Amino acid sequence: MAITYTWNVSTVDTKTIDSNDDVIFNVHWRLNAEDDANQDSEGNNWTSSVYGTQSLDTSDLSSFINFDSVDSSTVEGWVEAAMGEEAVQNLKDGLDAQIAALITPASVTKQLVA
Repeated sequence: MAITYTWNVSTVDTKTIDSNDDVIFNVHWRLNAEDDANQDSEGNNWTSSVYGTQSLDTSDLSSFINFDSVDSSTVEGWVEAAMGEEAVQNLKDGLDAQIAALITPASVTKQLVA
């Protein structure tokens, strides 16, 4: 399978910490997976997604970035760092398994012809 993964980290929770306004302390994320090597009967790539929230450590704001200067790539990096490499890989493995189950289901429901 040629699966690509895409993060959506566009929704965040902010608060003021010390004199820093709009400090991102929590990220609402979605990780999408798309298999471009296998398509369903209508020719669409198989997809799967998982979502959750990730708290960020705000105890050291020495490298604080103003909210207006933060982009999704930066937040994605923060989320992955906070989760850890193993947890991110586990999410991807789970998405791979979901797509594999869509491609080759363990069971199929059928209707009897009357």
